Amino acid sequence: MSGTVTGEKLLYEVAQGVATITLNRAGQLNAMTLAMIHALVRLIDRADGDDAVRAIVVTGAGRAFCAGADLSGSESPFSSEPASSPTTSSEPDAGGVLTLRIHRCHKPVIAAINGSAAGVGVTMTLAMDARFAAEGARFALPFVRRGIVPESASSWFLPRIVGLDRALDWCLSGRTFDAQEALRAGLVRALHPAADVLPVALSYARSLAEGTAPVSVALTRQLLWRMAAAAGPEDAHHIESALLASRARSADVHEGVASFLAKRPPVFPDTVSQALPAWPAPRNPL
Repeated sequence: MSGTVTGEKLLYEVAQGVATITLNRAGQLNAMTLAMIHALVRLIDRADGDDAVRAIVVTGAGRAFCAGADLSGSESPFSSEPASSPTTSSEPDAGGVLTLRIHRCHKPVIAAINGSAAGVGVTMTLAMDARFAAEGARFALPFVRRGIVPESASSWFLPRIVGLDRALDWCLSGRTFDAQEALRAGLVRALHPAADVLPVALSYARSLAEGTAPVSVALTRQLLWRMAAAAGPEDAHHIESALLASRARSADVHEGVASFLAKRPPVFPDTVSQALPAWPAPRNPL
């Protein structure tokens, strides 16, 4: 199953339980327009709502992953004209809309960074669960060099991934750094030759679906992301207890135990679209 959107600026394909989304403006180094960002949100919606999809991989066509926002033409996320009044726009940051949608996703999302990435090309991957990069890739968060500030909720995500000191260095300087530095900082999980990045990411995505329950994966992904900002372990204990209770008598648990005792691969019957429980209410601190 495959398809194209936005005049083939994005490609979408599903194979072996993995949805692959490709930024397809190789001639412009996959620079993102507003239309592409909104289309990418819709494709995440599409993959997230498809029970046949167990993981999502995002990559780029050609030699770059994404050169950032397209700063030219009518589709630029930024206006070339100075503001006519000192009032701020009520329009939310489109990159933030994208990363928050990825953050809420029920499926693991993996970045196959096949080449260099800058601006939103970096920040949109921060809400993803793993990032694999090409050995020759270069990265930049050049916002202060463009007269703006970090976007795509990166001021929340980036320090949680690489630490505050490294996030400050990269964001305050706006400098370009190489793949080795990105690896040492933990921004990317592993480096590979450019031609191998997508196959490695796809292989990893498929491995997440082998022997795992889709509902458990969705809940676990949300647990780890949400508890990264929890006030303390008591919050995690409260949420985990509620989720464990909600799943205790599920068909998935019956199958998980039965397959373990029979020493056979599990075939989990529950689907995210039909069996995902409501997220527990926050605990009463009193």
